[in-house]
Amino acid sequence: MKKLAMAKTSLLLLLSACLLAGCDKRFILLHPKGPVAQKEYDLIVLSAILCAIVVIPVLALLVFIVIRYRDKPGNKATYRPEWNESKWLEVFWWGIPIVIIGVLGFYTAKTTFALVKPPVTNVKPVTIQVTSLDWKWLFQYPDQKIATVNYAEIPAGVPVQFVLTSDAPMNSFWVPQLGGQEYTMPGMAMRLWLQADKPGTYYGSGANFTGKGFAHMKFKVVAKPQSEFLAWTKQVKKTAPALTKEGYEKLARQGLAEKTAFSSYPAGLFEEIVDKNGGKYMSHEMKHGHGHMHQHDEN
Repeated sequence: MKKLAMAKTSLLLLLSACLLAGCDKRFILLHPKGPVAQKEYDLIVLSAILCAIVVIPVLALLVFIVIRYRDKPGNKATYRPEWNESKWLEVFWWGIPIVIIGVLGFYTAKTTFALVKPPVTNVKPVTIQVTSLDWKWLFQYPDQKIATVNYAEIPAGVPVQFVLTSDAPMNSFWVPQLGGQEYTMPGMAMRLWLQADKPGTYYGSGANFTGKGFAHMKFKVVAKPQSEFLAWTKQVKKTAPALTKEGYEKLARQGLAEKTAFSSYPAGLFEEIVDKNGGKYMSHEMKHGHGHMHQHDEN
């Protein structure tokens, strides 16, 4: 008995330590800081409510049935061994889930189609080309002609289109407080719209296992006021070294990398990365004759 009591106490202490260790950490997924993340958060809340409509009554009925119909002396619960069906119950427990799935499907589709467009349309967006490597992230700014490794800076309140590819195994680009994840795949250029409402530093990471260095594929997205963002791009342009073709080949090798900035990079580098992995990169301008967005067309 003493051993059992000691085991229970140890388990309780261990559980308490785990809970207390994480009590000062926020669930960043549930603290959206941009319009894209807010829409996805609203969808998560709606999904939880709709699921609770089914789960809570089912659990309540389970407890009620176990208590009401358990085999005990003096139990006067009605015993109906010949009963086998009820049309009303069938309509009830099939109808409600069908309605819930229909509502959830409608709002999921509506949110999904809304997120393929810029969060706001009255501000010129920023384009950032992202390449996942083993085990680091390369960010290229085609308008500013600069690049960074393992961090990205963006203007707050401005929609940012991340164009994503991979020059390594497939990964997944994720900034939880700004929006959902999007895959990076060799030979493809996927698009993801994100926006930070206010200045701040937001955690980002790879969300797809890619080997022993996967745990180090973390990055930060720093949102700044527009004036500070422009000042930062000018500073990088003046003070950072250039990324050469040889430098990129070295960067693309397996291994970890520190945060770095580059004042320039080889022209067409992102397009070459997509093309060399079996894709065919086509700019939005080439396909439609206007705009600043980029997308990928497969062969």
